[in-house]
Amino acid sequence: MKKSLLSLLGLGLITFTFGLQSCNDDNDWNNSRMFPSALVTVKPNVDNSSFYLQLDDITTLAPTNMTTSPFGTKEVRALVNYTEVEKQTNTAHSRAVKINWIDSILTKPTATSFGKNLNIEKYGNDPVEIINDWVTIAEDGYLTLRFRTCWRYGVKHYVNLVITPDETNAYNVTFYHNAKGDKDGRVGDALVAFNLSDLPDTQGKTVNLKLNWMSFSGEKSATFKYCTRKSTNTKNSITEGSFVNSVQ
Repeated sequence: MKKSLLSLLGLGLITFTFGLQSCNDDNDWNNSRMFPSALVTVKPNVDNSSFYLQLDDITTLAPTNMTTSPFGTKEVRALVNYTEVEKQTNTAHSRAVKINWIDSILTKPTATSFGKNLNIEKYGNDPVEIINDWVTIAEDGYLTLRFRTCWRYGVKHYVNLVITPDETNAYNVTFYHNAKGDKDGRVGDALVAFNLSDLPDTQGKTVNLKLNWMSFSGEKSATFKYCTRKSTNTKNSITEGSFVNSVQ
């Protein structure tokens, strides 16, 4: 299942694999279940005795076949395939769903800025391409990115997002990639999500979030519509680590 999912997503060349959590006990997988239904935020309560999925800034999903998050108490972004079921009258969430499978994405906080030159020295400046795709989006207080670069098996790459405001825009961020010398492998894609809670509060307004990065053809940028996320009933718990809306 894991191999098929990666292939269908066009991510089959990446050097890390998704930690796929399958919640389906039968073998009647069909095409609709091979693809993700949505990109969500997994939001457990403090002791992970319950959790829900944030579909977008206003829509929440209540799982009916899982009581606890497979990712523990950590809040993460994830790809999920679900089937909508009849909503229970006592649920506070928008929809009730059966989770067929759910697959977490590397979820990180923004990193500390040390100034442009030191940022490059500390976080790397190896090229990537940001892919204009449905999973490349700013929502629910996160910037989720699909990016493409060169990989070899067994070499860990590191990515970071740094808040780099300028005179005209406080919502200016820079994506840094350290390939650890791994620059001659096969081309492949990966996903990462960054928590944007350290950006200034937009006070309910929608602003332009500018993303900058070094591509294979030089510096590029993309602009996203961004609004500080509304408070939720769970405390953020972000996982750090390595991985194994117009782009111009």
